[in-house]
Amino acid sequence: MLYENENKPPAMVERQRIMLVDNDQDMLSFLNLTLEQEGFDTIIVTDVDAATNMLDSLNPDLVILDTVSSEQDSLEILNQMRKYSRVPIIILSTEYEAKAMQEALSHGADDYIRIPFGIRPFIARIRAKLRRTRITDLH
Repeated sequence: MLYENENKPPAMVERQRIMLVDNDQDMLSFLNLTLEQEGFDTIIVTDVDAATNMLDSLNPDLVILDTVSSEQDSLEILNQMRKYSRVPIIILSTEYEAKAMQEALSHGADDYIRIPFGIRPFIARIRAKLRRTRITDLH
C-alpha cells in the first residue's frame, strides 16, 4: 500500500509546523485550535521581537504573522525575518487599505489575509503555500 509523504505509514508522517506570531491571546487560541484540527503542529510566539531569532532554531514550515500593534512594526519584523529565512510568511491584518497589502507583499510576505476571514479559504491558502514550497525544495 502506498502512503502520502514519502511512502511512510500514516503514524510516521511528519506534521507540518506553523509558527503563529501574535500578541492577541484570543486570536492565537483560535488559530491554534483551527490549525491543530487541520493536522498541523503549531508553534505559538507571543513575543514578536523573539520570533525572528526563533526562526532558525524552530525551523517552521510556514509563519503566520499578525500585524500586531501597527503595520509599520509588522513590516520591520517581516524585513528581519526575510534577512534570515525564506520560509513562507502569511500576514493577517485588519487593515483594508490596498497600500498596506502592497507594502507587506513588497517587503517579502507571501500572502496577505484580511481579518475577518473564512476558515476554508484560509486553510486552502496555507496548504497552497506549503505545497509550492515543497515542490520548490524538490527541484
